[in-house]
Amino acid sequence: MDRFKPRTSGSLSAPRVRGLTAGLAACGLAAGVALSGCSAGQVSQMATQEPAVNGTSSTVGPISLRNIHLRAAQSTDYVQSGRNVELLFAAINGSPDTSDKLVSIKSDVGTVTLSGDTSVPPNGVLVVGEPDGQIAPLESAEKAAAAKASVSLSKPITNGLTYNFTFDFERAGETTVTVPISAGEAPRREAAAEAGDTGGHH
Repeated sequence: MDRFKPRTSGSLSAPRVRGLTAGLAACGLAAGVALSGCSAGQVSQMATQEPAVNGTSSTVGPISLRNIHLRAAQSTDYVQSGRNVELLFAAINGSPDTSDKLVSIKSDVGTVTLSGDTSVPPNGVLVVGEPDGQIAPLESAEKAAAAKASVSLSKPITNGLTYNFTFDFERAGETTVTVPISAGEAPRREAAAEAGDTGGHH
């Protein structure tokens, strides 16, 4: 009579239940790893992004260009053509025995005029302009005489965009860099001066 006893189709054997549970756990673990991997990737990407106000960097031969930016106070949507703005940067010569010289800088947004000594001594640094808060870290290096770069704008420029500038060195050659705009500390200094003036009157 036992051979006619119906079999219960709703239950699973213990080995099969354990196998199913392990499979689900593995799937959950894989999903967790995938999600955490995506999260880690996003965090890593965000951590390597630099603020837009930072100057641009570039390298040509032994010359490293650092903190390249235009300094222009902007009170309207654009800094209009016809204005002169400053181009600031530092050029560091990594060669221990060969000097170099910045011959010219060209841009499609205006004419760049160099003044002062633009030579870069061996293991030295050429600082063009006076970047806000950037001179102190370079004091330990040998600096060339003061140099400046002025840009007479032929096209309007605006903060948030970058503009091509080509640097030509006598020995190292040329490199083209996209350069951002920074207002620097000038607006804050002007605002502080105005506040001081108004505060002194009764």
